[in-house]
Amino acid sequence: MRILVVEDTPEPRELMCFLLQAFGYTVVEAEDGEEALRLIELERPDLVLCDIQMPKLDGYEVARRVRAQPRTADLPLVAVTAFAMRGDEAKALAAGFTGYISKPIAPERFIGQVESFLAMVNPV
Repeated sequence: MRILVVEDTPEPRELMCFLLQAFGYTVVEAEDGEEALRLIELERPDLVLCDIQMPKLDGYEVARRVRAQPRTADLPLVAVTAFAMRGDEAKALAAGFTGYISKPIAPERFIGQVESFLAMVNPV
């Protein structure tokens, strides 16, 4: 399965990519929302893990644009964000995200969290 990781900060992006690749996933990387939208069209990922606070286009705008396109409206889009205050998860879901993972990610739980969202794409 192909996973797009959208994260402007190198360290968390590298960690997520490392873990996903270690578990056999094909990973595509984007550093901002504009690049994410371009890669969604070009690469057709099965899942998008997207930061919210990014330059150019934030994650909320990425979600809005992904949901507005018929070809991508059902694409699983997971917010991976340091916004972890009360109500932030609900705000992300209301904005069009399929799910929510708070940062910093917990490496021992991250793959299980991702796989729960991938199960939506490939139910067993």
